[in-house]
Amino acid sequence: MAEAVFAIPGDLKATTGGYAYDRRVIELLPAFGVPVSVLSLPGSFPNPDANDLDETRRILETRHADSVLLVDGLAYGAFPDTILGKIPGRVIGLVHHPLFLETGLPHARKVELKASEERALERANHIIVTSRATKRILTEHMAISPDKITIAEPGTDPAQRATGTGAPLQILAVGAVMPRKGYDLLVEALAPLDTIDWRLTIAGALDRHQQAVEAVQNAIAKHGLENRVTLAGKVVPATLDRFYDCADLFVSASLFEGYGMVLAEAMARGLPIVLAAGGAAADTAGEAAALHVEAGNVGQLTSALQRALTDKKLRDRLADAAWEAGRTLPTWHETARRIAAVILGLRP
Repeated sequence: MAEAVFAIPGDLKATTGGYAYDRRVIELLPAFGVPVSVLSLPGSFPNPDANDLDETRRILETRHADSVLLVDGLAYGAFPDTILGKIPGRVIGLVHHPLFLETGLPHARKVELKASEERALERANHIIVTSRATKRILTEHMAISPDKITIAEPGTDPAQRATGTGAPLQILAVGAVMPRKGYDLLVEALAPLDTIDWRLTIAGALDRHQQAVEAVQNAIAKHGLENRVTLAGKVVPATLDRFYDCADLFVSASLFEGYGMVLAEAMARGLPIVLAAGGAAADTAGEAAALHVEAGNVGQLTSALQRALTDKKLRDRLADAAWEAGRTLPTWHETARRIAAVILGLRP
């Protein structure tokens, strides 16, 4: 039996896909013979100051050297050599998506993060990624050997098929309001469709990036869409379930996704999807279940939304394909099994 220590920055209770992934893995690993404890790292990662790095060193020193250290990539990719060189034993890096691909970073910071993450991943004994797309990025752009990478896609819980609303047509987008999510672009894309009776609900935390929130609010005000667009903020699971059930169309305008857990959740509910094919999003929701557009292309997004909103037969066809695909999505037990195999030194 191998003991695992999972080092995670910030608030493990946070309502993001990455933290939800970590919580489910922690919950399920013991069932596969891997007891796991959590080390809480400073929440400033991937941008720690000197004090945060000192605290991180002290925290990591409390770990038993014979345990396997699993580190969430939000922190691991930003570990300097002074920390990497002092971690004893086996280290496994978990990469939700590469840090340098976060939207809105200055070029110099992107270069710095890419170099830092490459050094960290080279040091790791093994790497877990959450999608095929992320593995491609690590092997093709960061020179990481594919032999040391295991894909453990997020699981998806079974769900009832959405019933929809229909009048007005309810559009749902889910995820914290951050630059990468492209919500301001989504509002711009919907603005010309003023002759269609639609309503948009954006369900996601509003405290992660104030400038991104302001950008969405400004776009709403600019087009006079206050009565059509709702920024619901962070919602409890029961409310989110209700949003999914009432939705007629799910939309992701994200510029990059390491996997796209909300897309899988929409598929599990049989929702038709319009998505920006950034990162792994196109792999998560295939073309049968979604209309794909180029990430960041507002004109293409407007056209796809118009098609989906005005053609019920198209929505029904996408919904049926999403429902069928949703039945084949990996379970959380499969996710945890693959990670447990890596921790135990087995091939998953």
